[in-house]
Amino acid sequence: MAIATVNPATGETLKTFDALNAGEIEDRLVRAEQAFQLHRTTSFARRTELLLKAADLLEADQDGIARTMTTEMGKPLAQARAEAAKCVKTMRWYARHAEGLLADEHPDPADVGDSGAMRAVVRYRPLGPVLAVMPWNFPLWQVVRFAAPALMAGNTGLLKHASNVPQTALYIEELFRRAGYPEGCFETLLIGSGAVEEILRDPRVAAATLTGSEPAGRSVASIAGDEVKKTVLELGGSDPFVVLPSADLDKAAKVAVTARVQNNGQSCIAAKRFIVHHDVYDAFAERFTERMAALTVGDPMDENTDVGPLSSEQGRSDLEELVDDAVHQGATALCGGRRPPEHRAGWFYEPTVLAGITPTMRIHHEEAFGPVATLYRVADLDEAIELANDTPFGLSSNAWTRDPDEQARLARDIQAGGLYFNGMTASHPGLPFGGAKRSGYGRELSGHGIKEFCNMTTLWYGPEE
Repeated sequence: MAIATVNPATGETLKTFDALNAGEIEDRLVRAEQAFQLHRTTSFARRTELLLKAADLLEADQDGIARTMTTEMGKPLAQARAEAAKCVKTMRWYARHAEGLLADEHPDPADVGDSGAMRAVVRYRPLGPVLAVMPWNFPLWQVVRFAAPALMAGNTGLLKHASNVPQTALYIEELFRRAGYPEGCFETLLIGSGAVEEILRDPRVAAATLTGSEPAGRSVASIAGDEVKKTVLELGGSDPFVVLPSADLDKAAKVAVTARVQNNGQSCIAAKRFIVHHDVYDAFAERFTERMAALTVGDPMDENTDVGPLSSEQGRSDLEELVDDAVHQGATALCGGRRPPEHRAGWFYEPTVLAGITPTMRIHHEEAFGPVATLYRVADLDEAIELANDTPFGLSSNAWTRDPDEQARLARDIQAGGLYFNGMTASHPGLPFGGAKRSGYGRELSGHGIKEFCNMTTLWYGPEE
């Protein structure tokens, strides 16, 4: 893929960028290592000052960077503004909490047996330059939720962003520079995917984090494993949205629409499979389909637009193939299922609800990255749990029930990194975020996320005689 800004609402190429050559990459690796040697020794007070300054700058830039994101990947402008605001909130959260999250731990000397310890300390120290391979769907948020904790821990960052959001990628580098971070603390690498392996194998790069597809995760994990380097992976998802008889159906249907079409349906944690108990299936399906069909598809810069274009022509083609395969095998499109005829330019697709899904259909097992929902009818809680877990992914999940026993059973048996009851899956700075199965490993956000790229060092002090 060329490194370029291509407006997905029109298909027009607005700006192209040259990839870094080998010498330019080397210069950035040198700077990242040199910056690490300086940044790792800075006080938490100084790191807090820098990150708060970056947050203030981003808050002032909110409308401008939102428009850049919308232009590059097509999310509705209001959602782009909300993404920027969420980044500001998370940066301030880590600025306030990082020192406490990484405070020394002091085990009881008695707990280390008869070793003769006078005292013991567990200390969290930074690893070094961390390579972040990031996706286009949340081009600011995905980066900030890595960068904020990594920088507060004393690491430096090297960003390989998706090739279709280069202006957003360059903005992030400039943001940290404007905030006063030393040269090399956070650098954007305009490179293709083919350059990632050599950078990851470079001994100056200490670890890597990737958010993206399962194939990309496999590639990065295998290279890092060969080099014995730490990785955190957040990969695909096919999140279940379980609706049981005690649910508030009106609220569930309303939230279900947002959960499916947020970010034009291009979110790993979007609800994708709607698993509904027989007793309330018809009522929920009617409410849900009516709301999906009523969404406004159009120019993402228009404040009245609910769903903009998919990020790329290939992305739309991939989605169409899944829908066409399902319909060919007997699924019914309750709404949508085609390109909107009024939008001949750009990569738009109608919000779609498919019913009658069977295990032979590709969409039953593959992630649908766009505004397409699959609707399932189940007889009881056992069948709902079995179907929810019938996926190679396990990122997050939703369940709508007010029955405490059902909640306890779901919490025990759903195979996912998160389960949200009577609400929509969302990431928060204070909660760990990540998946199970082929959705990846490791955690971002919270204290768990900031410690992923730290060396947990044991300090043992014997008698001072």
